[in-house]
Amino acid sequence: MGRWIALLALIVAFAGCASFDVGRYGVSVENVAALKKLGGQKVNVGQFTAKEPGKTKIPCRAVGPITTPDERPFEEFIRKALIDELTVADMLSDSAPVTLTGQLNKIDFDSMAGEWQLDLTVISSNGQSLNVSDNYKYGFTYMGETACARTAKSFGPAVQVLIGKLVYDPKFAGLLK
Repeated sequence: MGRWIALLALIVAFAGCASFDVGRYGVSVENVAALKKLGGQKVNVGQFTAKEPGKTKIPCRAVGPITTPDERPFEEFIRKALIDELTVADMLSDSAPVTLTGQLNKIDFDSMAGEWQLDLTVISSNGQSLNVSDNYKYGFTYMGETACARTAKSFGPAVQVLIGKLVYDPKFAGLLK
């Protein structure tokens, strides 16, 4: 009986050791197309901050955390995603007259509902700002490890949708002037 208890204790101990990396960001063709329609104004991207600065992982059930690549904070992941989109659209320039900064107001998920919750405010050096948020649905499962893996895998697409809401917003062009 003692062996079974010890074995069960080992299984429980190792079950919480998994971590689920969100992977690298993949540029959205739709977002790049929307950016190119803006006329090619060059822009710089400055620092992004967060309501919870430096957060690199979010616990997922009792299975293990959702983590960022290279232990980069989530706000930096989103900043880099925007930089990637602007680079592919040929709009990024360190010497641009306008700099965009950001504030990640909320980042969370509900693995039971299959949903990421993101809220971002982008501030232009010209004094204008724009807030975008999204509850990205990705499908759920009750199985712990599968749900956490699915949550991690859906973060990149959730960020694509958030950036899409930003660049498709009619007020975004005002941030660039």
